[in-house]
Amino acid sequence: MIAMHHINDHIVPITRFNKGEANKIFDEVSRDGFRYVVKNNQVKCILISPDAYDRLIDELEDFYDVKWAEERLAHGTGDAISMSEMAEKYNISKEDLEKIPDVEIE
Repeated sequence: MIAMHHINDHIVPITRFNKGEANKIFDEVSRDGFRYVVKNNQVKCILISPDAYDRLIDELEDFYDVKWAEERLAHGTGDAISMSEMAEKYNISKEDLEKIPDVEIE
């Protein structure tokens, strides 16, 4: 989780990049998780660390998985289908499944 700081602590004027401070800015992003890059007093982009990005994507995927499951249950389409039916429907072979790395579920 990203620690709460004052927003001014996370603003990076674009001029810092022009002054050759990119490595220092990237170190700040690695340490704190993100930085807002500002040009002409407007946020132009947000730099985010790979770890923060991965956490964000994981949370988004989890959200959509839950949303999809809730919609299926709400519309009566929650009937289970067998693994072989799913594999056939999506053209997935046993070899394809064996290539998937082990996943730890929390």
